[in-house]
Amino acid sequence: MKSDIHPTYTMTTFRCNCGHVLETQSTLGEELRVEICSKCHPFFSGKERTMIDTAGRIEKFNRRYKRAS
Repeated sequence: MKSDIHPTYTMTTFRCNCGHVLETQSTLGEELRVEICSKCHPFFSGKERTMIDTAGRIEKFNRRYKRAS
């Protein structure tokens, strides 16, 4: 293999909004924040997570299609 063409792997910390912390090797080399991980994702955890509607998308949808809330 050619030398000095491959990126270096360093320890990287992944932090989820749920509080789960995962340390693994990555070429990124810095801390990374993610919104959802395997601990809180409904497919992997089997639990439904309530999503926070900060932009009012549900109300906008209900107004558009005239649905009762």
